[in-house]
Amino acid sequence: MSGLYARESRSVSTMAHLRFFPQAVTGGHGSYLTGEDGRRLLDLSASWGAASLGHSHPALRDAVNRALSNQAGASYLSSANEPCVRLAEKLLTLVPERARGRVWFGHSGSDANETVARMVVSATGRPRILAFKGAYHGGTVGSMAVSGHPAQQGARAAGLTLVPYPDSYASGGPEAAKREALEALERALASEAPPQEIAAFFIEPVQSDGGMLVPPDGYFQAVEAICRKHGILIVADEVKVGLGRTGRFNAFEHCRIEPDIVVFGKGLGGGLPISAVVGPETVMNHAVAFSLQTVHGNPVCSAAALAVLETIEGDRLAENANATGRVLFEALGRLAATQPLIGEVRGRGLALGIELVTDRGTRRPASRQAALTVYRAYQLGLVLYYVGVHSNVLELTPPLTLTEAQALEGAAILGQALDDVQNGRVDENLLAGFAGW
Repeated sequence: MSGLYARESRSVSTMAHLRFFPQAVTGGHGSYLTGEDGRRLLDLSASWGAASLGHSHPALRDAVNRALSNQAGASYLSSANEPCVRLAEKLLTLVPERARGRVWFGHSGSDANETVARMVVSATGRPRILAFKGAYHGGTVGSMAVSGHPAQQGARAAGLTLVPYPDSYASGGPEAAKREALEALERALASEAPPQEIAAFFIEPVQSDGGMLVPPDGYFQAVEAICRKHGILIVADEVKVGLGRTGRFNAFEHCRIEPDIVVFGKGLGGGLPISAVVGPETVMNHAVAFSLQTVHGNPVCSAAALAVLETIEGDRLAENANATGRVLFEALGRLAATQPLIGEVRGRGLALGIELVTDRGTRRPASRQAALTVYRAYQLGLVLYYVGVHSNVLELTPPLTLTEAQALEGAAILGQALDDVQNGRVDENLLAGFAGW
């Protein structure tokens, strides 16, 4: 164990740890991190997508330096500040017309989703919320209350109903997955979740932490029709998969729907803590002082977020995510043809998942092998983690600036790691102390 990692263990609480290997870094540039031992690590996680522009991006540095050199306070709690207002005005241009009302700012996707969960119930007077099994909407009490991921330790809200997310791989194909998921939703609406009592449906255009699941064509259009019929608000959680990551600016655009409320986080700040909720004025302005913290709307974080949005647009990073993601997807597909641990490669743009199985016929999750693979990849110079309700899906959410050469480099290292695991060359005792999900 490295000196830095050992020092952390003696000084930092483990309550916020989600550790897969003894990673300790001292810096980073672009798509690479610098380990304490001086190694250059190709980062295909980008801190779960938060480092959307990669590490030490000049546009982000310049924006933060400018904001700090003439700091407009520290909050929008009791004062309008220019960077916050400019960011809000920009975000309002990036969502559908029905969501183009007002913007609320927070620190993370967790506090944003918690605020939405409280807000929609209060504004509509309806006590119930729909979400997906396997959904991860955050780590605060209120965001865990509307999530459905089995790894979370918080209690669910009394008015929450969880329905299955369509899983084409598990169901044997997209049409079967769509049919089964819609039938389950209709059964819920006809029984424990009366539609007239539902304030909102929290959706994920790609279910990332649940296994990087991509919905079948037409599924969310059918969901949208159901919600419109019953006056149920659609909340699109874009925290991890939005902001150009899927090859379009908003991930829900692939689904050809228009949500009422859009939640941004993670990559919005390029690594700095900021989140945003964008929605109609009737909901967003229904109460004053409803959800606030002292440094919400921080001008430095707001300036960073505006720089992120401008860079995504100006450098055409959504297009890069689409093109580079295709190169990475195809490389992983070639790997799957020769690697029996890979059951399926799926995703959109630079939001990709690799489901590992012990047997392709039974699709039995290869959870232990997933843990060993990410550990071995780290030893070989590659950073990625695993997700999924069975902890067997390797998740790739690299910086939007990833190049095609870096994508191929990552696929090659991952191929070596999988081969080493498949052939028993990785000591299972390495995983002691690294529980992951």
